[in-house]
Amino acid sequence: MKIVIPTKDNQVDSHFGHCEHFSIAEISADNKISSIELMPSPEGCGCKSNIANQLADMGVTVMLAGNMGQGAVNKISQAGIQVFRGCSGDVRELVEAFLAEKVKDSGMTCAGHGESGDHVCEH
Repeated sequence: MKIVIPTKDNQVDSHFGHCEHFSIAEISADNKISSIELMPSPEGCGCKSNIANQLADMGVTVMLAGNMGQGAVNKISQAGIQVFRGCSGDVRELVEAFLAEKVKDSGMTCAGHGESGDHVCEH
């Protein structure tokens, strides 16, 4: 199994579409992290790139993300990748929490940016 996390400075990036990297964790048969590799993020908005298909072609089946718009969630899901939103913190600790079945999807979707530039997210 492979799990991907939109990442900035080894932490979950709260803005999927503009993350610096994708951390790709490979999970061994005994449900342990065997490796974590960094892949540069494509230029521009994640939902307008081919990142969903690229990740699926690499064998990724799960995305642990911070905040995402509905367009991005749809594209990732259509590529066969299960999305868990509302994640935060250290990449390795998050993957370990997921493997221990302690990660749930928040159901939050970002509707854009408010006047202050902050994300506008809703259930």
